[in-house]
Amino acid sequence: MAHIVIMGAGIGGMPMAFEMRESARPEDRITVISNTPNFHFVPSNPWVAVKWRTRQDIELPIEPILRRKNIDFIAVGAKRVHPAENRVELDDGRSVEYDYLIIATGPKLAFDEVEGLGPGGHTQSVCHVDHAVTSSDAWEAFVKDPGPIVVGAVQGASCYGPAYEFAMIMETDLRRRKLRDKVPMTFVTAEPYIGHLGLGGVGDSKGMIESAFRDRHIKWICNAKVSRIEAGKMFVTEVNEDGSEKKQHELPFKYSMMLPAFKGVDAVIGIEGLTNPRGFVVIDPYQRNPTFRNVFSVGVCVAIPPVEATPVPTGTPKTGYMIESMVTATAHNIRALLDGKEPAEKATWNAVCLADFGDTGIAFVALPQIPPRNVNWFSEGKWVHLAKIAFEKYFLRKIKKGNVGPFYENLTLRALGISKLKE
Repeated sequence: MAHIVIMGAGIGGMPMAFEMRESARPEDRITVISNTPNFHFVPSNPWVAVKWRTRQDIELPIEPILRRKNIDFIAVGAKRVHPAENRVELDDGRSVEYDYLIIATGPKLAFDEVEGLGPGGHTQSVCHVDHAVTSSDAWEAFVKDPGPIVVGAVQGASCYGPAYEFAMIMETDLRRRKLRDKVPMTFVTAEPYIGHLGLGGVGDSKGMIESAFRDRHIKWICNAKVSRIEAGKMFVTEVNEDGSEKKQHELPFKYSMMLPAFKGVDAVIGIEGLTNPRGFVVIDPYQRNPTFRNVFSVGVCVAIPPVEATPVPTGTPKTGYMIESMVTATAHNIRALLDGKEPAEKATWNAVCLADFGDTGIAFVALPQIPPRNVNWFSEGKWVHLAKIAFEKYFLRKIKKGNVGPFYENLTLRALGISKLKE
């Protein structure tokens, strides 16, 4: 019997638990460790932040779901991984020993890297449901006394979709409230151009999103480095292509949401051979750490280099479809090791995304994620908004039922009319 431990119970960790249970032998034990007792559907956080959803709408209790699948659950956070000892130290002092470890924690949000950034500072966040709930309270206060909005992503960020989504969702909500004319909006981003998305652009993402911003009267500043944030004011340095200073901006705001950079969680950061300097888990093509060969990793916490050098640092996003392929590859590769074989399955480095814009949306497919690509497709329309709603319900139902199988491929790709894209 082998003990397989999964750290994290989010978008990567829960599907990982289901697929690992399906792939493992009946006698193998699987344990999930999480610092929260509930699963949250993170892509819905922007809706929570404007009260289009409640926390309860996107939240499910983890323990009963995993129990039905014969998977153990520990609702205590991991304090430190000790890979040389094959154990995980928990926040309550206990240790969990493992034969195989799968790290699926997601990232640590690096608010501390910009003075005044985040819920502990002067801006809101949609990265976690707790933040989204706080943001919704701030939003309700804001619409009673509206003013300028600054929204976007700071230097080093790697997940730009939610910033675009939230900008458009706020704009839509303001129009519905007949308040849009009272709210100047500015989008601030480290990207070299609007629609870069950390991917070097996808199709005509630049032209389409710029057009959407112009139609909705949203100004933008690219190649932007946020120096510091004070109450009601953001200090931004705009740079040239060579990185030299172009212009200093002092942007007033009454409401701001800025996505932070990511780094690895405290439980793994600084472990030589396991993580890179930012704390992301180093993996080989089979999702396995090259130093600690019984440690695997999936999701946002894995180390992926930037798609290209940019004047202000930008990271590479890990979309749900990519994470799903990591999960499947990991499950198959651990089963191969259990059977005395070598890992052979590789994840597909493809990006598929549905982004809601309030009453419309954008969809893109980048195969592979890093250019040049076999498929480089981008589209927009009301159908994307409806598809995102359908996908939310679909994903939560799959989690609740504990179903295995391709969450993203079954719905997203087929909704886009695309199939057989695993290669």
